[in-house]
Amino acid sequence: MTSFLDCWSEIASTLFAQALAGEPELVESYPRPIDSGSFCFKATLNGDLNVRLSMTIEGAVLDSPLLGEGRDQKEAWGELLRETCDAAAGELLARTGQNCRVVSFEPCEGDSQVSRAFQLRSGDRAWTILVRDEVGAPAKKVDPEPGQTGSRTNESVSSPAALSPGMELLMDVELEAALRFGCREMPLGEILELGPGDVVELDRQVSDPVDLIVGDKIVARGDVVLVNGNFGLRVTEVAAPRKRLESIRCLF
Repeated sequence: MTSFLDCWSEIASTLFAQALAGEPELVESYPRPIDSGSFCFKATLNGDLNVRLSMTIEGAVLDSPLLGEGRDQKEAWGELLRETCDAAAGELLARTGQNCRVVSFEPCEGDSQVSRAFQLRSGDRAWTILVRDEVGAPAKKVDPEPGQTGSRTNESVSSPAALSPGMELLMDVELEAALRFGCREMPLGEILELGPGDVVELDRQVSDPVDLIVGDKIVARGDVVLVNGNFGLRVTEVAAPRKRLESIRCLF
């Protein structure tokens, strides 16, 4: 079965080649000791799986021009590795249906235990990356006591078991879904004056979640990730089933 680390290694191979100068190749190798100047980041993911992934990188990579000049190299590596973990979570969801998300990402001490080792090769140079993953089962959900009302979260993910037979017939209907990154009202004159190179500023920050739209209804929100080189959505909020049905009714 595909693991989070499997997804991480494939995503890292693609992203590193895209983001680093010289399009270096990431290949699996035998573990070996690395210098005392190495640095490490740890990602913690929660959801259907609880994952702790530590990534220790040979310190000599900081002296290379892989991430360009004029940047804090260690900070830039942290940003790239965080993006890799986010994208790997999206890949895991696409392959297995297991949903988890990065809840913390921080520098850490190098891990003495290794799950898999890689080399990042660029020309005649190579740097070692050691990765360790720990995977645990999600926390067991506790049913509410008799007489207590379930939480809002449980209501939002409960299955639509109470649907009428007529509505059940619609479950296989294919609908077009779209992502909305933001919007802006513009006079018709400004729209007609738009040309190549013009920038239209939207009403949403880069860090804000994007909307998943079906019809004219928002059915979910989440973060944009990469899945096999394509854009995807890692869902962080979802409407209750009956709310989602409103998007179907508006199409008929």
